Amino acid sequence: MNDHEEVAAGGLDTATAYRLICGIVVPRPVAWITTVDREGRVNAAPFSSYNYVAHSPPMVAVNIGTRQGALKDTARNIRDTGFFCVNVATEDVMETLHQCGADYPPEVGEPEALGIALLPGVHTPVPRIAASPIHMECRLDQFVTLGRGLNTLYIGEVLSFHLSRTVYDGRNVDSQRLRPIARLGGPYYAALGQTFHRPALQRPPGEPIGDTP
Repeated sequence: MNDHEEVAAGGLDTATAYRLICGIVVPRPVAWITTVDREGRVNAAPFSSYNYVAHSPPMVAVNIGTRQGALKDTARNIRDTGFFCVNVATEDVMETLHQCGADYPPEVGEPEALGIALLPGVHTPVPRIAASPIHMECRLDQFVTLGRGLNTLYIGEVLSFHLSRTVYDGRNVDSQRLRPIARLGGPYYAALGQTFHRPALQRPPGEPIGDTP
C-alpha cells in the first residue's frame, strides 16, 4: 500500500520549499563561519547548508541565501576579501553559535557583541573562534548562483586545518570526542547520538596499499 503524499516541487513558494528541504535533508553539519569586512570587523554566523565537495585539494561549500534581496554579511565579506574560516560547531559552543544567528546590523560584529574569543588567522586575514576544536582556513575558489537567484553556493579551498589535540591523534579526528552538532528541520539541533561501525568496503582515495581503511 502506498501511503505517500506527492508534493509537486515546481510550484512551491519559497517558504514551503525551504521548510520541506530542511526537514528532509537531515542531519546537516553546521559551519560556524567567520569573515572580515573591508574595515576589518569580524563577523561570525552559522550555516547548515554546508558540506565538503572535494578532497584533492580539500574543498568545502556553503550555500548562503539572500535576506530580503540583499547579500548577508558573510556572503558580502567572502566576495570582498576572498577568504573565510569554517569553525566546527560542537555541543560545547552550541548556545553561542545559536545566538550568532540573530540579525545584527552590519556595523556590529557578533564576536564583539557576544564576547567570543578569537585567534588570529595564519594563512588568511580571518580570525578563528578559539572555543571551536577545529578550524579550516579557506580561500574562495568560486561562487555559483543557483535556482531563482536566491541562493549562492560558495566553494572554498581549505588552505590549512587547525586541529585540537583533544580530538586529533595525528592521523584521524575522533568524532566521539569532537561531539559535533547538526541541524534538523525547524528550530532543532541534534548531537551525534548512537554510531554504527561497518567495515570499509572501498579504500579511501589516496590510501597506500597495506594501510587499514
